[in-house]
Amino acid sequence: MADQTTDGLLERLAEGPVICAEGYLFELERRGFLQAGAFVPEVVVEHPEKVAQLHREFVWAGSDVVEAFTYYAHREKLRLIGKEHMLERLNRDALQIAKDVARESSSLLAGDICNSNVYESGNQASADQVREMFTEQVGWAVDAGVDFIIGETFSYAEEALVALEVVREAGLPAVITLAFHQEPVTREGWSVAEAGKRLAGAGADVVGLNCIRGPRTMLPLLEELVPAVDVPVAALPVPYRTHPAEPSFQSLRDPTQPASHRPFPVALDPFTCTRNEIADFTVAARELGVSYLGVCCGAGPHHIRAMAEALGRTPPASRYTADMSKHAFLGSDSSLRQHNLAFGTKEL
Repeated sequence: MADQTTDGLLERLAEGPVICAEGYLFELERRGFLQAGAFVPEVVVEHPEKVAQLHREFVWAGSDVVEAFTYYAHREKLRLIGKEHMLERLNRDALQIAKDVARESSSLLAGDICNSNVYESGNQASADQVREMFTEQVGWAVDAGVDFIIGETFSYAEEALVALEVVREAGLPAVITLAFHQEPVTREGWSVAEAGKRLAGAGADVVGLNCIRGPRTMLPLLEELVPAVDVPVAALPVPYRTHPAEPSFQSLRDPTQPASHRPFPVALDPFTCTRNEIADFTVAARELGVSYLGVCCGAGPHHIRAMAEALGRTPPASRYTADMSKHAFLGSDSSLRQHNLAFGTKEL
């Protein structure tokens, strides 16, 4: 994709922040085109127009990157639902859908690989299996002409290193992001600073965090990561109100429900961040030095617009940013009717 008219990822990062919209799994589940649980993106094959539409909505809202929806489109996930025969078609179709949308604008095109749910620390056979899975997906992304590869949601930093090796062997820039659950360490016990250093030292072009944690509980980890590495840092939280007692969105509990009830994944609505909270996170992350920003599972286009506007941008969607000045009861425009404004002052 990168050519004379479209700078690559590293050139764009040198000029300023890059926004990458994620969250396709949850948004397409909410829209009724993906099943929660296995979370396999069969929608790519069954309803490709819905995937393309969401790509366009994220670009309209301010995303600089069109990320191919190949998250959880790996061999292990398709084995789980008995559809390994769909593996290559699903990946190639997802890449083509994203490429078509990226061509409509100056967006970057990203391939995507992710946590395999196969990797086990200390188990070489699992590492070899994961490497094969990543190699086939990266190969299809190379064929599609992606600008860079995202390797994301790794709770094992060792698995992230395997992904990084495969991407580097393909000769593409690599954005590698880790996912931290309730404990502030990876599953093999590395701190965020140690994991970031190892990834940067192994050649990652961007390192960072994505998914699992919301803005409030991701920021402390970013405070540790940014000064520990000498490469751009990424931050893509989930848009949910995690907090120190419940730092991951899987650990959130709804006090109105029985203690045994787990809101994740389809009852998280009461915990959803407002667009203002996403804007506040964006400002705070930028102040720390984060330059690759986005929102992960749970993100909607309005969250991406809030992020873009917090960076001082006016994406096309900003044409419809809220303006309450002409609201009948709460507005300030001089042409509004006074009896409605008086009612609003007293009753709303």
